[in-house]
Amino acid sequence: MMECSQHWSLARQVEIIMINALMPWGNGHLLPRGPLREPLHALQRAHLIVIHHANLVSETELKTIESTILRICSKTIPVFFSELVPSHFFEINSPNEKLPLSTVHALVVLCVSAIGCPDSFVKALIQIGALHIHRLDFSDHHALQTKDIKLITDKIRSLALVHDNKAAIVVTEKDYDRDPAVLQKLGEFKILVLCSSFRIMTFKSKGDEGFKAKLKELVCKSFANNTSL
Repeated sequence: MMECSQHWSLARQVEIIMINALMPWGNGHLLPRGPLREPLHALQRAHLIVIHHANLVSETELKTIESTILRICSKTIPVFFSELVPSHFFEINSPNEKLPLSTVHALVVLCVSAIGCPDSFVKALIQIGALHIHRLDFSDHHALQTKDIKLITDKIRSLALVHDNKAAIVVTEKDYDRDPAVLQKLGEFKILVLCSSFRIMTFKSKGDEGFKAKLKELVCKSFANNTSL
């Protein structure tokens, strides 16, 4: 899924396009038929491209994505790689208390999410090492309704029954921030929020310092061009 400009009214000095490594081109169609916000030739407008969730796919897949980018764009366009790095959990009733990632090692977790790429969330829990993983995926930005709460409740109860109450619901920070109050309706169960931070990966001799340097170079160049007009 390719994330291009969403606010055309804003003046921009640098165009950065982010590509989801788990589903880079979707089904090849634009919204609403597919997940693409713009056609692939919009890549030609980019000054810099970031392939996100690069840690969740193979190097071969990354090379295929990069070769597609370079085929559409200039061979000199800078391409960087990024990841979401899980840091800790917190329970919804104790948001200021950080719990280690190992908290889920002995748990059966039900991943509940309403994000654009739920696979990335599930894969992160797999890498963290949850005992068993189940999932309920809702559409991106979905606001949980009464019927959804019942669906989640029925699912987590059945998991708790089978696994001697060693079950917990896990949500993303995005889903928690959208409506913390609605999650309180699931209060009889352990509900964990996974916290993560965005990071430019050190990969193929590129990393965070190189990203910052390239971004600074592009912004300075744009500023110089604008002031010379």
